[in-house]
Amino acid sequence: MLTPSQQVNITLEHIHNHILAAYSAKERAAIQKTEDWKQFSTRLHTYFPTLMWELDSVYGNNEAVLPMLQQLMRMAWQSYAERSAPLKQQDAEREANPDWFLSNKMVGGVCYVDLFAGNLRGIIDSIPYFKELGLTYLHLMPLFKCPEGKSDGGYAVSSYREVNPALGTIEDLRDVAEALREAGITMVVDFIFNHTSNEHEWAKACAAGDPMYDNFYYIFPDRWMPDQYDRTVREIFPDQHPGAFSQLWDGRWVWTTFNSFQWDLNYSNPWVFRAMAGEMMFIANLGVDILRMDAVAFIWKQLGTDCENLPQAHALIRAFNAVMRIAAPSVLFKSEAIVHPDKVVQYIAPNECQLSYNPLQMALLWNTLATRDVNLLQQALTFRHNLPANTGWVNYVRCHDDIGWTFADEDAAHFGINGFNHRQFLNRFYVNRFEGSFARGVPFQDNPNTGDCRISGTCASLVGLEQDDPYAIDRIRLLHSIIMSAGGLPLIYLGDEVGTPNDMSYLEDVNKQDDSRWAHRPARDAALYEQRNDPSTHAGQIYQGLRQLIELRQSHEGFAGGDLSIFDCKNPHVLGYSRNNSILVLANFSEQEQTLSALTFSLLPEQAHDLISNQTIRLDQDVVLQPYQVLWLEVVIDQTAEKAA
Repeated sequence: MLTPSQQVNITLEHIHNHILAAYSAKERAAIQKTEDWKQFSTRLHTYFPTLMWELDSVYGNNEAVLPMLQQLMRMAWQSYAERSAPLKQQDAEREANPDWFLSNKMVGGVCYVDLFAGNLRGIIDSIPYFKELGLTYLHLMPLFKCPEGKSDGGYAVSSYREVNPALGTIEDLRDVAEALREAGITMVVDFIFNHTSNEHEWAKACAAGDPMYDNFYYIFPDRWMPDQYDRTVREIFPDQHPGAFSQLWDGRWVWTTFNSFQWDLNYSNPWVFRAMAGEMMFIANLGVDILRMDAVAFIWKQLGTDCENLPQAHALIRAFNAVMRIAAPSVLFKSEAIVHPDKVVQYIAPNECQLSYNPLQMALLWNTLATRDVNLLQQALTFRHNLPANTGWVNYVRCHDDIGWTFADEDAAHFGINGFNHRQFLNRFYVNRFEGSFARGVPFQDNPNTGDCRISGTCASLVGLEQDDPYAIDRIRLLHSIIMSAGGLPLIYLGDEVGTPNDMSYLEDVNKQDDSRWAHRPARDAALYEQRNDPSTHAGQIYQGLRQLIELRQSHEGFAGGDLSIFDCKNPHVLGYSRNNSILVLANFSEQEQTLSALTFSLLPEQAHDLISNQTIRLDQDVVLQPYQVLWLEVVIDQTAEKAA
């Protein structure tokens, strides 16, 4: 009997032979002498065993796996051979520096192409602004071809090889990637791999009974199987459709986790993995640096479970990762998992998703603003923040999606907080149903039967700028100071840096009026951007404040990396933490002055320099923080002193 390593070697030899079989003897000899083949072969030997292992854990003895792998690796070689020289050079550089994305120079922005710049050419024209703001990372929201009208903001993809015609062409996207790379800006796009649009050619062929696409989706002849699954899966968008299935025109039922026009792919069919890996390699060769892996929790279905966060989902993502390490090794994955915090971190690893959205920190920033108590945020930073080497958080104040209160009930219970009741309070607070609230959010998926609700709203509207709350701008600065300094990669939703308010015109659009998230997806307000350098305007005050934070972050290596240590301020309203034993952050989350006793700093130097105010702060006496004030103190922090404090 062969050992597993011998089996892998035999399979590798078989794969090599299969790849080269497409060429003549003379061509094979020439290819094997090229640097491209040497690099590809080295990576194949390194990562193919991982690919086999992960797929074996998903598919077992499925006889389709070997022919699927043969095709996939031939595609991987062709993809790498066609990869441009600058991208191959970038592959080598990033393999040598796996923490490149954790540099303090990294600052991100995210936008919809059409809403911010009109089209892809407009993105190129906007590069001088991106550089002015200090961006080194740009996430362009879904831009591939999708149905007209209801498309879930572009998350219903009809073709991964065509751009939405309203935005430009696939060549325009390639030009954008090249222009951003030359400007030193990392490019990020969404990779929607849990589902496609019902207009995708795969979906049409599957529904029509084409044997090439048999079982690409979950289509059932009647309600019997859907009813079995619906007993244990949760409704994601109950307003759109109850359960997880939608009925087709011919009476059959198709799995649609999110919307009736988004059909879930059936990854129990190995050929679906091969097909989607091919699309991934195509996108990588356009020059994309990071793929935001959409809806990672949902990609594997198993009867009798909630069909979320199953082991096979992780194995499939690791298998996709292995394909990228072979064909486009500089491309990273960023997970989008809005689930229990214990589940979120399970997607984060160098061999799975190197980056992850930090939904817990985002939710707790808003929680802390509402409660003025740092308890839950401090707890999360203490126990849930630090990650494995070569991975990092993407920290954000808000994104294109709604705000859901994703803290763990058991974490809240530690402070005597009832999770359900507290979420009810936060929902009321942020949609202005709570006396004294400064927020003007909009409810999303408001379900009076269950009490469930999420929050829509721009940063400006949620902090009180719409009603001229005197502390609104301070709150914006406070929130962004945390994502800039807490460790990881900060991400700004473009428009927030000039205080763009909610846009309620979505109610007049029949394709958007039932989705309140469009309230916080406003078009670029040219007037606000024209005011960004005028300190007498709200836009100018916000922009200049955030621009200063970005400049400070990018000039101080103390903000690099991801590790963070809590500094207990002995004050329920003040958050404290240190970065790399060189920066101490203190943040007041209340409208009142807060005094920190000199005893709190007794084991630290007598004074420190505040980067933000450019003033010396004495630590041998009480420190008074003004409402919503943040200090970034340059100070050498002894770990023993920090623990004693």
